[in-house]
Amino acid sequence: MTNALTDTVLIINSKDNVGVALRDLKAGERVVAAGEERFPLLEDIPASHKVALKDIGEAEEIIKYGETVGVSTKEIKRGSWVHTHNLESRRWKK
Repeated sequence: MTNALTDTVLIINSKDNVGVALRDLKAGERVVAAGEERFPLLEDIPASHKVALKDIGEAEEIIKYGETVGVSTKEIKRGSWVHTHNLESRRWKK
């Protein structure tokens, strides 16, 4: 009988600074990725949305799939929800 932790977040590429919530996650719940417990969430994260895997500074690239998918519009703490309220696309930026 195994005692493996169930992953809560998918890290797609080792370069990524965000992971993807595999289900609705609650603030205080601990991120588990690749069977390893990592850190607590600072806020609720909806399923399939991004969570910061590290502190991300303002104007820093958001990396998912090993590629830049946006830029932070303010500082984002590890364990926070990463979405349109704190990132923008470089492609659509005026």
